Amino acid sequence: MNVGDRVRLLTGREQGIITRLLSDELVEVAIDNDFTIPVLRREVVVIAADEQKAFGTSSQGPVAPRDVAKAAKAAKSAKAAQPKVPQPGAAPTQSKAEQPAPPKATVAQPAPKGLYLALSHQSPELLSVHVINNTDTDVLFTYGEERREQYRGLTSDKLGPKAVSAALGHFHLKDFDQWPALVVQLLPHQVNGNTAYELITKRTQFRAGSFYTSRREAPVLKQDAYLFQLDEKPAAPVAIAPDKLAETLKAQLSGNAPAKPAAVAPAPEPAKAIVAPPHEVDLHLEALQPEGAETLSNTAILKLQIEAFEDALSRALATNMHEIVFIHGSGSGTLRKEIHKLLSRNKDIKFFEDSRKEKFGYGATLVRLK
Repeated sequence: MNVGDRVRLLTGREQGIITRLLSDELVEVAIDNDFTIPVLRREVVVIAADEQKAFGTSSQGPVAPRDVAKAAKAAKSAKAAQPKVPQPGAAPTQSKAEQPAPPKATVAQPAPKGLYLALSHQSPELLSVHVINNTDTDVLFTYGEERREQYRGLTSDKLGPKAVSAALGHFHLKDFDQWPALVVQLLPHQVNGNTAYELITKRTQFRAGSFYTSRREAPVLKQDAYLFQLDEKPAAPVAIAPDKLAETLKAQLSGNAPAKPAAVAPAPEPAKAIVAPPHEVDLHLEALQPEGAETLSNTAILKLQIEAFEDALSRALATNMHEIVFIHGSGSGTLRKEIHKLLSRNKDIKFFEDSRKEKFGYGATLVRLK
């Protein structure tokens, strides 16, 4: 009995997955709705493949493993003992050489192109975390963990097309309920390409029910792993057509509603084009013109200015600008210090310096981009 085994409770018909081995006599089982309960080992039985063959999917109540083995052996013996009586009108029995070859097994469809987070077994209890780039473009990525709403960045790297990262972290299955949320940011790009891609941010918090059913062969890695797509976008909800809304509501109230409401697919949204920021970006509050500016605290104003700075800088990098000037004013110097601290951590910055003292004094910073 191991972590990940699917089991049935002997005291009922509930099924679940073992998520932790609590002791020599106690295991933790996640029922299908992700509700976990501690159960004595003697009160659960592993659901074996032979059980389906011997009893079918409609078997009632738990079946002990020894009974499964007996039933399977008996079925096999009974089949072997049956005389082979030819049916009336049946074709003559063919020799082995004349018999047609059995149909080939169906090959599993490969995973579609995309970006994936994969957790693969290094041992029965230990998993390693990888980012997989199953696309035709390069991808820049960062990886971090979030515990109790506190984020910690751990690594960043670049992946070429059809590549997999080194192990980014390791987790024990016995500590499943203590795993952090994994946060991955990805930015596809092509050298000399004519497309600017949007940053993808994916936060993954694992749950027992969906985690253990996600196991499949990972692309590029070419081995079984718990696989989660990072660039998958949820389908847009279907909207009820305005001219059919009153009719649909009336039918629902009268009890004569159709099986599916009349609907129209939403018009496809045009691709978002990234617009380059101006060469000089003014971060003063009066230039940003936020709603309710007069009620904002100093902390809220600083946060607003930093967000405007980061947005302009990211658009400047995405559109291949060579330089940009941020006008932050002199004042107490708090905003200037925060901006310089962020710039010093950015690997895409050649250098930065006070810009044109004769025009701005010490109230602006010139940033040269790689």
